Amino acid sequence: MRDGGPTPQQGPGPAPPAKGPKGLEAASWKVALSVTLLMQTVAAFLNQCVPVLAPLLTGSAGLPPEAAGHLAALSTTGTLVFLLVGMPLLARLGPVRTLQAGATFAAAGMAIAALGNTIALGIAAFLIGVGYGPTPPAGSRILAATAPARHRTLIFSIKQAGAPLGGVVAGLVIAPVAAWAGWPYGLGLAVLIALVSAALIQPSRPMLDVEREPDRPVHPVALLSRRNVTGPFAALGLHPLLPPLTLLACSLATLQGCFATFAVTWLTTTRGLSLTQAGAVFAAMQGGGILARIVLGWVADRMANGPMNLVGQGLGAAALVALFVLLPPMGFLPTLLLGALAGSLAASWNGIYQSEVARLAPPGRIAEATAGSSTLSFLGYLVPPAIFAALVSATGSWLLPQLLSAGQVVLVALLVLPRLRRRA
Repeated sequence: MRDGGPTPQQGPGPAPPAKGPKGLEAASWKVALSVTLLMQTVAAFLNQCVPVLAPLLTGSAGLPPEAAGHLAALSTTGTLVFLLVGMPLLARLGPVRTLQAGATFAAAGMAIAALGNTIALGIAAFLIGVGYGPTPPAGSRILAATAPARHRTLIFSIKQAGAPLGGVVAGLVIAPVAAWAGWPYGLGLAVLIALVSAALIQPSRPMLDVEREPDRPVHPVALLSRRNVTGPFAALGLHPLLPPLTLLACSLATLQGCFATFAVTWLTTTRGLSLTQAGAVFAAMQGGGILARIVLGWVADRMANGPMNLVGQGLGAAALVALFVLLPPMGFLPTLLLGALAGSLAASWNGIYQSEVARLAPPGRIAEATAGSSTLSFLGYLVPPAIFAALVSATGSWLLPQLLSAGQVVLVALLVLPRLRRRA
């Protein structure tokens, strides 16, 4: 990759700066990418352990299988809480320390989940979500300051490839360990991975945390102040493409969230797959997203039109998810292959989206705009899975909620298409 040079994505609004903040100009983008990729992977791994272990966790607590949707909603609530009030913490601690704190919070959640009762699972899901919260704004702050402008979308997409990679690890490692030794051992392994990863990135702090504000107040009054809570949303008014882009991201998050949250439970309860087989399908879904994020990020850099790329991906993902749930039971191998195809599109939009937010926002407001846009887009992970679970309980069918989650992407894509195309 070549450093510097004009970015091909010079749409309306401010172009990304050739260099990051003054204190980060000397930071290597390779170090920055390594740190953000590792912590994105670990955060996603911890977050995806909940849906992977959902059949065992809900059964242990005496909950119905569809309660996995409520746990996913609590996890997303934790993420939203951090995105709403956590920007002063990010400014004071620096992005690396904030990522370490997030991994520690998630590890604590995993330890609490080992208690196995309903209250413990609820608290655990919330803490795991809080632990995931730093990854969008902290990762964007680090990469926007260090990534070569010509390859910004590709680098953001490689970082975001850590999200499905974490799902692969959860499906291939945690599911077999839980099936063989019991789910408490699976949770213990997750805690160990989180703490070791937080320790591994400590050497990068002197390089990447130089822009922190050690005197920034982080007491409850400061965190809950009106200016702090509304600032990220006000940042969305800094460019006319940010609102429709955020709406599209929320729609894509709805599809991805519903698809991933219920995949293992749906495959074991309606398609007759074992937990290990369903975990392998889940891993294939996530694994497809790893390659797709990198390839589609490279394509977006070449086409210089990220918003239109996202529209195309959304329509393709909706079609594949609908096909996946409409086809009759096909056996393990065909289910594995089709799951990989559907997952490759349903889980590969985040890198392009976050790169576009960082490109459109003014340099000094990137973390804030990312937090505001991510907060709204994460509503797609929060509300729809809960609605999905309620529909399953009310109708006794998994088909209608799955088709609704795919159909809404088509509607939203068609709604924002004229504005995105006109601005692009």
